[in-house]
Amino acid sequence: MNIALTQKTSLAKNKAVLVSFFSSKVPSHPFLKTLPKEDAAYVAKIMAHDFTTNQEKFREVHLPSDPDFLILLAHLGKKEEWNEKKYRLFVRKFVSFLKERRIPSAAVFLADIGAKQCDDTELVSEFAQQALMADFTFHIYKEPPKEGWPAINEIEIVSDGAKNASLQKSLQDGIIIGEEMNNCRTLANTPGGDMTPQTLADAARSIGKRTDSAVTVLEEKEIEKLGMGGIMGVSKGSDAKPKFIIMEYGKKFGGKPVIYVGKGVTFDTGGLNLKPSDAIYEMHMDMTGGAAVMHALAAIARMKISVHVIGLIPAVENMPSGSSYRPGDILKTITGKTIEVLNTDAEGRVILADALGYAQRLKPRLIADVATLTGAAVVALGQHAIALFSSSGEQSRTGSGEQSRTANEKLEKFARDIGDASGDYVWPLPLWDEYLEDIKGTFGDVANAGKKGQGGAITGAMFLKQFVGEYPWIHLDIAPTMTTIEGQFLAKGASGTGVRFLVELARNANKIPVSR
Repeated sequence: MNIALTQKTSLAKNKAVLVSFFSSKVPSHPFLKTLPKEDAAYVAKIMAHDFTTNQEKFREVHLPSDPDFLILLAHLGKKEEWNEKKYRLFVRKFVSFLKERRIPSAAVFLADIGAKQCDDTELVSEFAQQALMADFTFHIYKEPPKEGWPAINEIEIVSDGAKNASLQKSLQDGIIIGEEMNNCRTLANTPGGDMTPQTLADAARSIGKRTDSAVTVLEEKEIEKLGMGGIMGVSKGSDAKPKFIIMEYGKKFGGKPVIYVGKGVTFDTGGLNLKPSDAIYEMHMDMTGGAAVMHALAAIARMKISVHVIGLIPAVENMPSGSSYRPGDILKTITGKTIEVLNTDAEGRVILADALGYAQRLKPRLIADVATLTGAAVVALGQHAIALFSSSGEQSRTGSGEQSRTANEKLEKFARDIGDASGDYVWPLPLWDEYLEDIKGTFGDVANAGKKGQGGAITGAMFLKQFVGEYPWIHLDIAPTMTTIEGQFLAKGASGTGVRFLVELARNANKIPVSR
């Protein structure tokens, strides 16, 4: 689908022009003035009398002078209630309607649907992102219907500032983010039989070839040599060998890197603590965090953001076999800390421990990990927000509780602002010292599971915190938003969650509130 800015549009066959309006006594629209009087009066009558109660739905109006010419009417409700969230949803709804009705071309007036909280550059970028997200369908494994898959060829965004360079740049950036989100969704949707650690590594190498980023893949012997006992332990049960993927962009910009860490469990059976049947079907998506990191880096490189970013993805399969790691095993990580395995289905935190420990060696400005870590996060937040945990590292460095609390609050607010701006909404949960008691090991330094049924998302995050040292750290538990849900006007399957957050974070890396 091509998305383009233009200063003017006109009616044409196989094209819909969207006329949107808010509640008013006499609805009108400047585009009606370009129509023949009979057509303009016909459309205005519908706007005024037949359609004003049908908020945010679309009505197809074929003009009396030529039924091949189509106007779509959309009543947006009260202007004072229109906001950025509604704008995002409306764009997806609009594109979904075009696909459903097999309308191949359309035009939309930016001034009609803009949210007052956003300037035109933000609106254009968001339009592109949401439109591409709504246009995506994962049908690689399906035979096409006789009439072919619904396809939208072009959407015109009509704006007086269409030739403005900053507006054009925002459009291109939005297209890049939308494309990489969809690439992430394609990876995450790929069935486990076709998605192995090797497949994930190959996908990373492909990104390296098409962007200005360097990719290194460490093989099993190199992983073992580094002392990554967590990754080695989890991978023991699978014939698929583990990989440790390192992606880097922007080294030329200098400074301490921002490190992104993504969980890359390409299929999670739960290991010897086997998952129940109703919980295993979607576990090919347990590498969504890794895919998000990969495609966020791809977007950052394509957008040429001036930031030094390194992505780390530990990639494994968690399978049951005679050689699987067992409950009761003690695994030594790259940091020297040992993990007491209480549950083999809490494998994500085990491999992330090694990745986070490796990140420490790179002396980062900030570590941000993205992982489908816990079902408990879904219980806590439902499916509308990512669970956010953060630590400034201040207490580890200074021992000052008050100073640490202030620094943590600043980092948490920064992350929430990034979530709001990107559309990957986050909500904070606590990481109080008291929770550390819940993961103390009996025979190892830390246990990979807390008390049953008690704060599972928190104890998972507290476990990870033990491996970030004194560095500022953000943990995103994306399990709640891993898949799309009804009412989002997105295709079923992976959502691409996390990509937009990481891109927005990179854009604002110079604002990271850390004292290091």
